[in-house]
Amino acid sequence: MVALKSASEIDLFLRKAPAGAALVLIFGTDDGLVAERGRALVKAATGGVDDPFLLVKLSGSDLVGDAARLADEAFTLPMFGGRRVVWLREPGRANVAGALEPLFEAADLPSLVVVEAGDIKKGTGLRKLFEEHPRAVAIECRADDAQALERLIEEELKRAGLTIDPDARDALEAQLGADRMASRGEVAKLCLYAHGRGRVTLDDVAAIVGDASAFAVDELVDAVAGGDLDTADMVQWKLEKSGTPAHVAGLMVIRHFHALSRMRAEVDAGQRTESVVEGQRPPIFFKRRPATIRQLGIWTQSRIDRALGLLDQAMLQSRLKPPGLGSAALSDTFLQIARAARAARR
Repeated sequence: MVALKSASEIDLFLRKAPAGAALVLIFGTDDGLVAERGRALVKAATGGVDDPFLLVKLSGSDLVGDAARLADEAFTLPMFGGRRVVWLREPGRANVAGALEPLFEAADLPSLVVVEAGDIKKGTGLRKLFEEHPRAVAIECRADDAQALERLIEEELKRAGLTIDPDARDALEAQLGADRMASRGEVAKLCLYAHGRGRVTLDDVAAIVGDASAFAVDELVDAVAGGDLDTADMVQWKLEKSGTPAHVAGLMVIRHFHALSRMRAEVDAGQRTESVVEGQRPPIFFKRRPATIRQLGIWTQSRIDRALGLLDQAMLQSRLKPPGLGSAALSDTFLQIARAARAARR
């Protein structure tokens, strides 16, 4: 049917899915945004009522050995009227495509079926099935850009009746973006901390959002891009012990190298490196700007492209392999990139 892309059309769809849309796939690299949008759509479709006759929640494990259950639930009519919603989360290794086949073939599907999934490449798997079907919708969830972060922050501040100082906003935006759910949680926690004081200051951000894990990820990013192998190895160990998922660190490193790529293009076009770094949106936290300037002296566009290729492959492996092996694949790639950066410094 359609692949929704812009934030405005996605928000409109989530508030009230058209009756013609029977199958919705919500997928992407931002697990928190996938979950948030899935909840929003299900809430809108059910009116927020957790009625077992109207809402059926399934996981991939429910379909293992019983793939027909998805179709059974989707074709069941609610006892007391209304539109039934079947919500499939964490499909895992279940044969979801096979389970969905009867739904795609049906001339009329009475239920709304919402499927949540991780990152899927264009033209493959479930993404291909949904994007090509006339009654299906695919919604991709990528890490928040600057505008999305600003909207998220404004939403939470307005709800709490707070304003925020400009330097505090810069520092806050620099710490957010890898995962929507985590970002919203951090801003909500900050608002609770500043409750009753009217405004959020830089000290508030440093005290609440600037926790050990957030700054450790920044430290890892700069160690990898700056060629500091000892720090990269040490911080990876710290993050693992703190329970920070490896894919979160991976997404932040990828995000940083995409930012380096954009900045590199501006510098290659003749702009001053310092001006480029200071003009980034969302802003780079002021304490990290000197390190970013040094990194732009190391990374040419071709080197950045090679690093992003390695990171994309490592992220794919981290999702396909068991958790321990996936983390190891990312760690090896971080160190490989850090070694390349160190060699380029000489």
